[in-house]
Amino acid sequence: MSGQFDHETYLSPFTWRYGSEEIRRIWSEAHRRRLLRRVWVALARAQAEMGLVTPEQVADLEAHQEDVDIARAEAIEAEIHHDLMAELRAFAEQCPIGGPILHLGATSQDILDNADALRLREALALIRRRLTDLLSAFADQIEETADLACMGYTHLQPAEPTTVGYRLAQYAQDLLDDLEAVHRLLAHLRGKGFKGAVGTAASYAQLLDPAEMERRAMAFLGLEAYPVTTQVCPRRQDWEVMVALAGIAQSLHRFAMDLRLLQSPLAGEWSEPFGRAQVGSSAMPFKRNPIQAENICSLARYVASLPAVAWENAAGSLLERTLDDSANRRVFLAEGFLATDEMLRRALRLVRGLVLDPTAIARNLANWGTFAATERLLMELVRAGADRQEMHEVLRAHSMAAWDAIRRGEPNPLADLLATDPRLTAHLPAERIRSLLDVSGYVGDAPQRARALARRIRERIRGEEGG
Repeated sequence: MSGQFDHETYLSPFTWRYGSEEIRRIWSEAHRRRLLRRVWVALARAQAEMGLVTPEQVADLEAHQEDVDIARAEAIEAEIHHDLMAELRAFAEQCPIGGPILHLGATSQDILDNADALRLREALALIRRRLTDLLSAFADQIEETADLACMGYTHLQPAEPTTVGYRLAQYAQDLLDDLEAVHRLLAHLRGKGFKGAVGTAASYAQLLDPAEMERRAMAFLGLEAYPVTTQVCPRRQDWEVMVALAGIAQSLHRFAMDLRLLQSPLAGEWSEPFGRAQVGSSAMPFKRNPIQAENICSLARYVASLPAVAWENAAGSLLERTLDDSANRRVFLAEGFLATDEMLRRALRLVRGLVLDPTAIARNLANWGTFAATERLLMELVRAGADRQEMHEVLRAHSMAAWDAIRRGEPNPLADLLATDPRLTAHLPAERIRSLLDVSGYVGDAPQRARALARRIRERIRGEEGG
């Protein structure tokens, strides 16, 4: 029994720590029971339209649809040990006129699975809104930093320059794909419909045209029904939902992990917003740990594990149904959405408040970018008539010497070494050599591509708002 919970008993961190009040309301027990009643009323309304029950009976049910009494339902459940029947009886007790026809022809999963589909639709709609907010924030940052050159890294080693905006565009592109996946799910989300104990609708066929009754009832719910089912809605749909949430978690993990790397003093280019009174460590007062990004990575790992549970449920849904999915569905469906909601909200704060250090960005570009520019210098030397193999060896030797200097903590001497080497200045003036080694503009069409993606994001968001 639920009773009154406080911090003297176990509470899930999702009860109070992770997830917004909005997502917690969607996955609340009271809301679940209101959705169950909504499905029962839709069934009764369809049966009334077909002359099986009276309008007065439906009106009585509608009058008490929101009067959820969890305490009474739990008292009944303690006696009969069936939670759906307990809620049914609690509802029927409140409706002296309509109560006797509640659940007519139905099996438990006709009610439960349609209610689950309604709740999944609400939760996915909220996640879609969170995604559009986050993508809008990314588009702002991409446009602002599209031209800001920074060092690019492959294998966690300095490679060639890119721009901050182009790097941010990588994360946004993944999230845009996630938005498309959520949009497709919402467009194709289905309920069980009303098909009875094994999906044949035999019980309804005793009373009326089951296909027409299902069509009418589902229209009242604004929900499409699977054309064929067993006793339950195909559990593959749960798996598809969890895969979509795991995809969002993957995208956010990548962004958060990179932020953690770039916040390290070894790079020092990015950092989380840090409050004036925020404490980074109980032991080390100087610490400014990337706790928001670390939280995202932690929750992302959890969400990534959930599709496996949903897969087992779908693959092991034997014959016309088993009950070994019921307990875990009460956990992972809710927590998958609660964790994803929390990650998206934290990511939004990170993107909007992202702190960039231009000095560190320029320093790293100066330290390492010159090495990447030696490729461009080599091409120009050969164009000027130099021997490619001889020049490659000269550039290699100077590069190794400069690398050793940086390791000793000295400024990068590569530009000076190359611009004063007579073997090079015999082919190119020193000023030309220095200009070729300036990589601040050696970013290809990254700025244009970044801005194009930002425009695409804004167009997609306008489509969401218009649709």
